[in-house]
Amino acid sequence: MAAMTNEQWAFAFGILGNIISTLVFLAPVPTFYRIYKKKSTECFQSLPYQVALFSCMLWLYYSLLKGISSAFLLVTINSFGCVVETIYLTMFFSYASRKSRISAMNLFAFMNVGLFSLILILTHFAIRSAPARISVLGWICVSISVSVFAAPLSIVVRVIRTKSVEFMPFNLSFFLTLSAIFWFAYGMLKKDLCVALPNVGGFILGTLQMLLYAMYRNNKGVIDEKKIPENTKNVTMVTTIVPDEAFVVDIHVEEDANEKEKKEETVEKKDESKEASGDQNECQV
Repeated sequence: MAAMTNEQWAFAFGILGNIISTLVFLAPVPTFYRIYKKKSTECFQSLPYQVALFSCMLWLYYSLLKGISSAFLLVTINSFGCVVETIYLTMFFSYASRKSRISAMNLFAFMNVGLFSLILILTHFAIRSAPARISVLGWICVSISVSVFAAPLSIVVRVIRTKSVEFMPFNLSFFLTLSAIFWFAYGMLKKDLCVALPNVGGFILGTLQMLLYAMYRNNKGVIDEKKIPENTKNVTMVTTIVPDEAFVVDIHVEEDANEKEKKEETVEKKDESKEASGDQNECQV
């Protein structure tokens, strides 16, 4: 039996990366099903999905510049990502309140239209050499990937502070780590540092998250109830894989009996207060 070549190994890891990344892209489906059922975005944010779409657009442009024959698996997963994130954002715009919708559309116009167009124009017209254009765009993609490390790091800090993994679903951390491994291997076998490098950080963060989960999985921890409104906390999870993906995960936190009792006693007052305030307090974009 002949040994597999580097190209064959790269294809195998790329296929595995596509499969795992597809699952990650589909992770927000329950969130948007909830939005569809309630006909409201509640306090969910559009920012993670806008960042994800922006990143997919950049990586798709990068892979197309490299050529479909040499970066076919990057083209497929980022094309899928663009379609999925566009659907998510369309639903968000449809069900968001007027103020949230306007803010989200302004952000979309700035980042996914304006900033992407600027990068497209500068790399296409200012850089004449094709290899230089690919290199510059690749490092722009790397910088975007590194910039989204803040969200996973903030979750790590929160877990350490609260000694609770309520805010860090194990399955998500596991799949993000697995995805980082596959895409790192793909990048190294393809000799593409722009694909491989961001996934080093993704692997480190994913491994750290799983270690913390092992440490605190049986620990209820100390949860600051003041920071968890309406018994639910929306945690932004941003992957550090290629393609970059960011989305909100619903985290439900159990209340103790006393707290439930107090809330039941004051529920009527809260309802009256909400009716009086109307739409004065808008959720973040």
